[in-house]
Amino acid sequence: MKNILLITPPFTQLNTPYPATAYIKGFLNTKNISAFQMDLGIEVILELFSKEGLENLFQVSSFKFQECEPNSQRIYTLKDDYIKTIDSVIAFLQGKNPSLARQICSGNFLPEASRFAQLDDMEFAFGSMGMQDKAKHLATLYLEDLSDFIVECIDENFGFSRYAERLGRSANSFDELYNHLQNELTFIDEITIKILKERIEEVQPKLVLISVPFPGNLYSAFRCAQFIKANYSNIKLSMGGGFPNTELRELKDKRVFEFFDFITLDDGELPVELLYGFVTSSEVEMSLKRTFLLENNQVVYKNNTIRNDYKQSEVGTPDYSDLLLDKYISVIEIANPMHSLWSDGRWNKLTMAHGCYWGKCTFCDISLDYIKLYEPIAAKILVDRMEELIAQTGENGFHFVDEAAPPALMREVALEIIKRKLVVTWWTNIRFEKSFTADLCLLLKESGCIAVSGGLEVASDRLLELIKKGVTVEQVAQVTRNFTESGIMVHAYLMYGYPTQTIQETVDSLEMVRQLFELGVLQSGFWHQFAMTAHSPVGMFPEEFGVIPKQNEITFANNDINFKDKTGINHDKFSFGLKKSLFNYMHGICFDYDLQDWFDFKIPKTKIPTDFIYNCLEKEQNFNTKPNAKIVWIRGNPQTEIFTKSKKGNSWEMMKLTFHNKTQTYDISLNAEEGKWLVATLEKISIYSENKITFSQLKSDFEEQFDDFELFWYSKPIQTLRNSSLLVL
Repeated sequence: MKNILLITPPFTQLNTPYPATAYIKGFLNTKNISAFQMDLGIEVILELFSKEGLENLFQVSSFKFQECEPNSQRIYTLKDDYIKTIDSVIAFLQGKNPSLARQICSGNFLPEASRFAQLDDMEFAFGSMGMQDKAKHLATLYLEDLSDFIVECIDENFGFSRYAERLGRSANSFDELYNHLQNELTFIDEITIKILKERIEEVQPKLVLISVPFPGNLYSAFRCAQFIKANYSNIKLSMGGGFPNTELRELKDKRVFEFFDFITLDDGELPVELLYGFVTSSEVEMSLKRTFLLENNQVVYKNNTIRNDYKQSEVGTPDYSDLLLDKYISVIEIANPMHSLWSDGRWNKLTMAHGCYWGKCTFCDISLDYIKLYEPIAAKILVDRMEELIAQTGENGFHFVDEAAPPALMREVALEIIKRKLVVTWWTNIRFEKSFTADLCLLLKESGCIAVSGGLEVASDRLLELIKKGVTVEQVAQVTRNFTESGIMVHAYLMYGYPTQTIQETVDSLEMVRQLFELGVLQSGFWHQFAMTAHSPVGMFPEEFGVIPKQNEITFANNDINFKDKTGINHDKFSFGLKKSLFNYMHGICFDYDLQDWFDFKIPKTKIPTDFIYNCLEKEQNFNTKPNAKIVWIRGNPQTEIFTKSKKGNSWEMMKLTFHNKTQTYDISLNAEEGKWLVATLEKISIYSENKITFSQLKSDFEEQFDDFELFWYSKPIQTLRNSSLLVL
């Protein structure tokens, strides 16, 4: 028996748990409140995609067999092959049956339907892939064929990472979702409720907290709540998470409280603690934090506690116990390297800082606390949490889920990871700002950073200024170059259709993106069409951005807002051409195509010179080093050898220093005294040294013995060290 049951309803990711319940469970541990958590989504998927699950699925669909499209008829006809192979395929995708990869890749093992038709187009993308990855991709197509069958013959709302998403997206009124909830349970619902019932009877909670991160979790959240309300009247129910935080801030419809007793907003720790006290106490009147509930048959919002939210250092380490960590399945849907990070492999999720240190982008929900209230976590605490999670989960991969990880904190975390000699793999989201120097990128790589994603958005300086992104295209090019040259993959979020964006700017933006990929400083990207949200500056002050909102009365959800751009441009028509061109650029082809070739309507010629990005990258680097910059040596001590050099009858002592890094050995030579100073200094500035030395301190120390530090610092031998292991941070 546990006091609280935490649930993530179907569906989020297949490969790793959504971290919200783990965050809350970690916090509850600090309060000695017992809780059990479950990712209901992965449990439903595993039951559905099993031998018994498919037998039931094909039995239920048999009466619709003749009405289906030929593709679904083919899948039904091959049902015995699907039933025979499903358990082996799922085990392979769970990493338990790696030898199956050879059989999958050799052909004639997996039954194939329409999803496999794209293989010819994909052969150039996956042809050089390792066998395990190629087999994962083929197994993913196999599952997607089954998904197509489910959508047509069983449940039109099914999706691997979402369920009935349409009912949750921009639902200003609760009517459609409410009416849908009066229908009979679907095949998927029945599996969901069966698993939920077993867990409730096992855990016997007093309070059930359902976390709803996305619109695609909303319908199932209500289905679960409906079942609990009907069958366990003693249990109280609350909803929290990303969806209510962004969409239910103006909730008025009291029918919602036929399903839930409470809905909490923003950071969940203190609201949940107070709610637990409210539910378990005999006191009639207790204070709550950011909580909707029904009183006297009216929806009320209570925020009447005087207590402040917990600091990030006080919320504890996320706790992934109870979750079926060894049963998540890795899939590879498309040949986008960043998307494979999302869907392939298990990641421990952590946050470097609460909120966004920039907090100005006009398309972003910067008025909401989860972005507006910025609070970084100390690097030592973060790395402590990383070590705790490695011990708990057995996984050393980390995804920092920040809106934008702060560069200064990334530097300190990287230094701490290296100092503790941890072997970790991590990636995160950033802003492409000038703080990401070549040296910082080398440090991040050394600490285990493998990828970053960041918003280039509209690759136009006018629009970047309007967005208040705080970067220029030139700056983005230089930063992506720094990451790429250090060996860190770069993914760019790209945007089209921003208010006042002209057709010319869309075409010019595509040309910028083409050049970035052609020069190899971007490896991955994705085009998103601009969406206006209620809590962004564009949504709050539309007249300032030349858009006219078209909105209904809000009684339920409010986030995405339909609008009319005063330019009158139909940006939808650019979608296919932008995405098709990007797909080809990501695979290193079609850079010589005219931009017009991607569109079936007339576009203007680009005004961007063909060497624009090249020239950005060729600009002289700033040689001024800040006096307070930290100087760090990230390798071991060199081997030294004294030798005598003679010239025109004069001779003097020299020192040869031999350095070994992971991939090569190289030598530099200095006069003996400077060489001895350098050897002693490298020990002082070692990354393992507690006290870091600044550039001005280094200069002063050198000039106590020698002349002209700048001549020494910019000499060829020191530049050789600077290119690999001697970092200015």
